[in-house]
Amino acid sequence: MATSETTVRDIALEQPASIRIFEKFGIDYCCGGRKPLTEACQEHSLEPGTVLQAIAEATAGTAEDAVNWAAESLETICNHIVATHHAYIRAELPRLDMLAQKVISRHGTAHPELPQIQQLIHSLGADLLQHLAKEEAVLFPYITHLERNLITCGPRPLGCFGAVRNPIRMMVAEHDASAEIMARIRLLSKGFTPPEGACPTYRGLYHALAAFEQDLQQHIHLENNTLFPNAIQLDESFA
Repeated sequence: MATSETTVRDIALEQPASIRIFEKFGIDYCCGGRKPLTEACQEHSLEPGTVLQAIAEATAGTAEDAVNWAAESLETICNHIVATHHAYIRAELPRLDMLAQKVISRHGTAHPELPQIQQLIHSLGADLLQHLAKEEAVLFPYITHLERNLITCGPRPLGCFGAVRNPIRMMVAEHDASAEIMARIRLLSKGFTPPEGACPTYRGLYHALAAFEQDLQQHIHLENNTLFPNAIQLDESFA
């Protein structure tokens, strides 16, 4: 367990989720990370206990799996997806690119798979950002309106796409494409396994990619298996 006397580098190596916290506080965890956390905190006028608490929270994970989403309203699910998964993607994509660029600058020659991984991150990001925009601007508002009108016995909402299953079919296809890109990244990175002796930044990149894949899987599962089937069922109840 990390303490204030553990070096920053060792904390980063043992708990890759801590890298996000070190970045937040401006603490060098790579080249300048061979100093105790207490010393690094002194340089930034930080309390070691504050940093350790933030690291503990970052490594604790989330309780999403404990929520019974099937019992929640579709509006609640849409709001959760936007506030949690969409926000995570928008915040994490620039960070993944930054980490990849740092690792490539140091290790790209010896590891030619790294530039390939970075290009896949770019492709994944471009696809996902368009996907999120379509959901937030068109599909999710329609689903929310659909549910509200059913509760209030209102008319079926007007849409530009016919039945709701039409845009949902497109969203599912885009999910499949994103999952395929993620699978290629996993393959190139050997299951997000850094090489022996990799620096904290290298390990941080692969840890971040693994976490991104996990969040994307939760995100897609919630949409494909709960939100979308229920939205289709609601839409067909107006027929």
